[in-house]
Amino acid sequence: MVAMKNIYEIDGVKPVIHPSSFVHPTAVVIGSVQIGKNCYIGPNASIRGDFGTIILENGVNFQDMCVAHGFPNGITLLKENAHISHGAVIHGCTIGKNTMVGIQCVIMDKAVIGDECMIAALSYIKPNFVAPNRSIIAGIPAVVKRDVTDKEINWKSEGTALYQQLAVRSLSTMKKCEPLMDKSNQKTLPRNTFKPL
Repeated sequence: MVAMKNIYEIDGVKPVIHPSSFVHPTAVVIGSVQIGKNCYIGPNASIRGDFGTIILENGVNFQDMCVAHGFPNGITLLKENAHISHGAVIHGCTIGKNTMVGIQCVIMDKAVIGDECMIAALSYIKPNFVAPNRSIIAGIPAVVKRDVTDKEINWKSEGTALYQQLAVRSLSTMKKCEPLMDKSNQKTLPRNTFKPL
């Protein structure tokens, strides 16, 4: 098991992290944070429960360089199987079940994103924005563009499952090492079966 090095309490409040979840040693988790089962927290992620509470339900992946924070006494909620892509900022909002937040999105306070939504990369979600279930959301500021198709939600679910498998792989095999110098001796990983839409 990989040691979680950057886990901090504040005001006597400690994060709660299920042992089946992987938190990369460079990620920072502070205070009033709850991380459920089978979650993946990537390198250099920041989950700051130093003002409000941050809840990641079961199966959430919160990828590298993502930030979760909120105002005092607020709740930032990522529901089951939420998929938060690289560099996204989640601030004082609710992300629905099985929803995908694209790369470098910003989602602001009191926004409520429904279940099985997909948010395009680089979108900005204004405070108090509400999106119904199965919405495609995009833009600066973002708007609802159309409904999510079954094919799109199946594709998203496959990607989230890969990150849940990555949590298991990381817990069981990730460790610091010295790099190999002779490329011919490197072990290659099996090819992913996940395909872009």
